[in-house]
Order: sequence, then C-alpha cells, then structure tokens
Amino acid sequence: MIKIRKGQAPAVLSRTAFHERFMQSFVDPAFRDEDEALARVEALAWDAYKEGRKAPFTRKAGKGFADPEYELSTEWLETRARLKKAAAEWKKPATPSRVLLICGSARNDGTCPGEISKTWRLLNTAKTTLESAGMATDVLDLSLLTSSYNLNIHPCKGCVSTAMPLCHWPCSCYPNHSLGQTSDWMAEIYERWTAAHGVIILTPVYWYQSPSPLKLMVDRLVCADGGNPDPTSTHGKTPSEAKSLEMKGWDYPKHLAGRAYGVVVHGDVAGIEGARRSLTDWLDWMGLIDAGSQARLDRFIGYYEPYATSHNTLDADKAVLAEVRNVAKAVAGAVKELRAGTPSQPDKDLPRPRPK
Repeated sequence: MIKIRKGQAPAVLSRTAFHERFMQSFVDPAFRDEDEALARVEALAWDAYKEGRKAPFTRKAGKGFADPEYELSTEWLETRARLKKAAAEWKKPATPSRVLLICGSARNDGTCPGEISKTWRLLNTAKTTLESAGMATDVLDLSLLTSSYNLNIHPCKGCVSTAMPLCHWPCSCYPNHSLGQTSDWMAEIYERWTAAHGVIILTPVYWYQSPSPLKLMVDRLVCADGGNPDPTSTHGKTPSEAKSLEMKGWDYPKHLAGRAYGVVVHGDVAGIEGARRSLTDWLDWMGLIDAGSQARLDRFIGYYEPYATSHNTLDADKAVLAEVRNVAKAVAGAVKELRAGTPSQPDKDLPRPRPK
C-alpha cells in the first residue's frame, strides 16, 4: 500500500464565513426585496456544502463499467455519451472534415477594452481559408469567459499527480455543486475537440505565456492524455485504488491522438517563441500531428510600436496575414492526408518506452 499524504486541505468554512461568501453574488441593492428568499436558498446551499453533495443526481453505472453498481453523476454520464458519439462520428469517412479554431485572447469588444482582439481577426482569416479548402469550421472563442454570464473553466485539480487513473476522461472533478463550482464549459469543449479532425490555436502572448483562459483549457485537457474512462474503477476519487491501478500497469490512452494541428502565436516585444514551443510541445505530447513547419507560426505585430495603433499595424502587415493563411492551408492539407491514410509518420508504430 502506497502511503496517502494528507494535511493540506483547508478547514470547513464557518457558518458566518459561508454567509459572507454566499452573499457576494447578491450585493446589488435590487436583491434586497428578496432577502428572505435568499436566506432560504442560502440555508439549502449551506446543507449541501456541509454534506459535500458534489453531484445531486446520480445513477448506477450499469454494464460496461468495472463496478456496475457504483453511483455515477448523471451530468458526467451525459458528457461521456456525447464524447462517445462525437468519437464515433469522427471515425466515419463520410463525416465532413472539421477544424476547431481556438481564439486564445481574453478580450473582445464586449469586455472592458471595448475592442476586438487581433487574435480574433487572425482567426477569421484562417476560417475563410479553411472554408475555401472545403473544411467545416468550429470557432471556440475563449474570450467568452470574460464577457458571458456565469461561464467558467474551473482550474485543474492535478488528480493525475496522485495517480493517472484518478484523472477521469472526461474530467469528473466538475461540476461540484456543494462548492458552487458549476457552469463548467469544459464538458462542451471536450466534445468539440473530440469532433475535430484538425485544431488551430491562435493566441497572443500575455507576460511570456498563454492567456489565462487558454491555459485553463490546456490544463483541463490533461485527462485527454492518459485519462481513465471508467471512474468506477477508482470508485470516484479514491487515491489508494488509483495508485494500485497505476502500479499494475497503465496504458495512458491518448483520447485525442491523430488530429492535425497548427499554432499561431503573436506578440508585441517578447515571448512569442517560448509560448509557441510550449503549445506545440503540448500538442505533440498529446498525440496530435503537426501540419508542417509553416503551421507553427510566431510573429511580432507592431514590434515596439504603440498599442493604440496595433490594429492599423495589422492592416498593413500583409505578410503575417499570408502566413496565417498558410497555417490554415497546411492544416487543411494535413487533415485530408490523415483521413485518407496517406501521411508519412515514421514514428507512428514505435512503442513509447516511458509512457506518461
């Protein structure tokens, strides 16, 4: 038995502290007429918090699971069913080729800046090119996290660092209703990645790194790389069972492998190469297939020029727009080859001596 280390978890909130946090969502004076109703709702939320009612709706797992009698969240089961359907459609030759376009910028003209991002403009250049090449496109705009009501990508809890089988595919950490960790966008995002034959990530650099919405998504996709598709095998989040499973030998299934990818990273004075390497290394690790050197782009737009005129600078930078079109063309070509089974993958059948 491997020792389970304990001692970091915070104490349960006091009733007073819980009240203060609960009411932070209702400070608007418009809610004061409903204080009695809010008090009743708060009492119910407090009970759920005390009892740790993570999933209010569950059912027995049923056939196909290690423990058919184990109670699984119906929300998780619904997400799993959508992923299985998307994966089945992805494999069918008759399914139209689809490229997922991801806007990694945290701003749009509905947020504090009141102006669209350059990333959004680059994305639409790629979108037009892909559609001209016969690709269906799916736009995932991560800036919606900053401009939509109660939409979240909750942070990864690092279950994989306890044991790989503890990290479930799809993620079962959320929603956690007892902690108010709801409206988790990742259930939908997993499905969109699964349905895609190609992926292009377009992002600016924020302080030498990916913007936080993009990083949140990247972290939560850890379950796609080695994640356990059967939570009953660990009876939920039981560390000892997950450690035992891993030590018996874990095959680290790559749930999103075989999709083509491209990356566009842009910045103003620094950080583009490091950010691009981080993203492409991550995608390589996940088993996605790069569409060639021209599909991995990092460029400065307006090097040491004013931020205020950066959109004008992009208007004038015809070369970078052409390079973004090349990223899209390369991914479209790679998708066609992958689906036809014709690309050269010299390392495709080489077993990994240290899978992780």
